[in-house]
Amino acid sequence: MNEHNIFDKRLKLRHLQCFLEVARLGKIVLAADVLAVSQPALSKTIQDLETLLDVKLFKRNKRGMELSRYGEIFHRRASSSISELQQGLDHLRRARQEGDPFLSIGVLPTVAAQLMPDAVNRFKQSGHNTNLHLFAGPNTVLLERLRLGELDLVVGRMADPSIMHGLSFQHVYSEYVSVVVRPQHPLLPAITATASGDRQGVSNISLQGIEKYVVLIPTRESIIRPTVDRLLMTHGINELPQTIETVADAFGRNYVQQTDAVWIISNGVIAIDVAQGKLEEIPLDVKETLGPVGLTTRADKVMSADLELFMDSVKQVAGDLAKSQS
Repeated sequence: MNEHNIFDKRLKLRHLQCFLEVARLGKIVLAADVLAVSQPALSKTIQDLETLLDVKLFKRNKRGMELSRYGEIFHRRASSSISELQQGLDHLRRARQEGDPFLSIGVLPTVAAQLMPDAVNRFKQSGHNTNLHLFAGPNTVLLERLRLGELDLVVGRMADPSIMHGLSFQHVYSEYVSVVVRPQHPLLPAITATASGDRQGVSNISLQGIEKYVVLIPTRESIIRPTVDRLLMTHGINELPQTIETVADAFGRNYVQQTDAVWIISNGVIAIDVAQGKLEEIPLDVKETLGPVGLTTRADKVMSADLELFMDSVKQVAGDLAKSQS
């Protein structure tokens, strides 16, 4: 058992409450009145706290009690801890009073298919009655709705810093862009040959040749469109004669399975299809397309208990997903 564990067990909430009141009022007599305790009892609590921490928290003078240098350091942490605790209690109280609350969640296609079903299931299995309203759409639209207060949370790739003013982003995992085709696509044999028969040669693979086919790419408003453009330029492709710009994953999935079209999209959208053998991923070196995926909220919004629990569910599922892929 280390020293910190001893402190964790012996340090009580009453120690912090008494310390903060004495620091705020500067006099034992005033703090004792506010706390409804006797002056000797309050003095002993402060002495016990100083003994526990092995520092002098106050300088005692004729005017009363003044924080020492150690007291100022401890005060910053103690006050924030009490504030967080009170906020947590308020969140739980509001959650009980609201009856059947709901959360409005914006999701990009990249997480709607791969991450969100398990996250929602985990949240529901924990016994919460909260109704969930899920909205899919382009990142710019979802972030604007978040900014207006119409959404509580957006789950997806991090937006460009220029449009993140007033928003807060928590990174959960990273995701890359995939290039997929249907199984037995005529483009696959040529690409496989350039890789020397295995995936270790992915750095030598080129996308030259996809100009012959219809290529599905994200719309210009999509958050990953600049990443897709850079990927194409890296492979010497400055123009595609036949493109379909879309973020409709259901259309993309069906169209590519039925034709010789090539689809460039976030891996999360098609990971399940690839695992089931319905689509085949061209084995490119795509590490430069990695981008952060996470949770975006309004920076000024006080999160409810249910929202925090839902965000925890997303983080847990993302963590499980990362472990399974490592």
